[in-house]
Amino acid sequence: MKFLHIADVHLGCEPDGRFEWAKERKRELWETFRDSIADAEKERADLVLIAGDLFHHTPDLQELREVNYLLGSYPRICFALIAGNHDCCSPQSAWESFEFAPNVAFLGSRQAECIRFPALSCEVYGFSYDRSRIPQNLYDRLRPSQNEFFHILLAHGGDRDHIPIDPQALERSGFDYIALGHIHKPSVVLPGKALYPGALSPIDAGDEGPHGYLIGETHGTSVEVHFVKKALREYVSIVVSADESDTVFSMRDKVQAVVGQRGKENIYRVVIRGQRQPGVQFDTDLIRSAGMILDVADESVPAFHLQELKERYRGQLIGRYIESFEGAQRGSVEEKALHAGLEALLSQGMGQA
Repeated sequence: MKFLHIADVHLGCEPDGRFEWAKERKRELWETFRDSIADAEKERADLVLIAGDLFHHTPDLQELREVNYLLGSYPRICFALIAGNHDCCSPQSAWESFEFAPNVAFLGSRQAECIRFPALSCEVYGFSYDRSRIPQNLYDRLRPSQNEFFHILLAHGGDRDHIPIDPQALERSGFDYIALGHIHKPSVVLPGKALYPGALSPIDAGDEGPHGYLIGETHGTSVEVHFVKKALREYVSIVVSADESDTVFSMRDKVQAVVGQRGKENIYRVVIRGQRQPGVQFDTDLIRSAGMILDVADESVPAFHLQELKERYRGQLIGRYIESFEGAQRGSVEEKALHAGLEALLSQGMGQA
């Protein structure tokens, strides 16, 4: 049997909402999900597992219709899904009465249930969140039936407030594969057995690195799994070095060059470090125009040659000011205060007592 394991799609989310590309990113979540389902057909997958948070919120009727249309368009493929903490199956929600296509199994109960796929010799177990927070270890005691089927657990959680995960309990559970969701970065809990694919697409700046889904193939009760990168873009943090030769425009060009190397499609957080010419203030708004840039943090410091300044202004205000900070540790609050004060004094020509 061949399967795709997808989680944390967050349809309906509008990442980077205050930026001009936000609406495009909202559409991209749907397009990436649609393309991933099409991949299942290309790969001749038998089963697609969706381990919670398909939606960014409890879906309305129209959103369920859209997803049902996509999944129902591939009647050869079986789909199994649960609701997670974001799209919880709360009472009176659209989940409750929606009728999915015949090839789609929604495990919407608050209690563990089993869906059997006889043609695949496979059983899928799981349950849905009925509220956004469940701090109990509800997966620890789940066990599959004693039969010859391949047993899969669909599970969503892994932190203190969202069904904590105990790797040892999962190891003892008897499931052949545990399809996890909730953690947005791909990670392995039990090699070849319990894995997080991560979010299908990154939805906030903390979701750095590649994103996509897992594809697995069963061999008896073992599984061979590999990650498929699918997201159109990544969040990337970059550090750009400043020196005394830099101007406002040269710094913008440096950032633009790094963005070009790392990929213009990606979304960046920029940190400027190093020593700049005293009096130069980098225009962070101008730098943000160098690409899809969320924010720019200027951590550069003025390149003061303190011994030279102290000798030049010995006995004067600036000389005495430098002496008062002698012994300040590099990177300390005191050093930052020294630099800020010197910039102010020198810009105002206040070398004399």
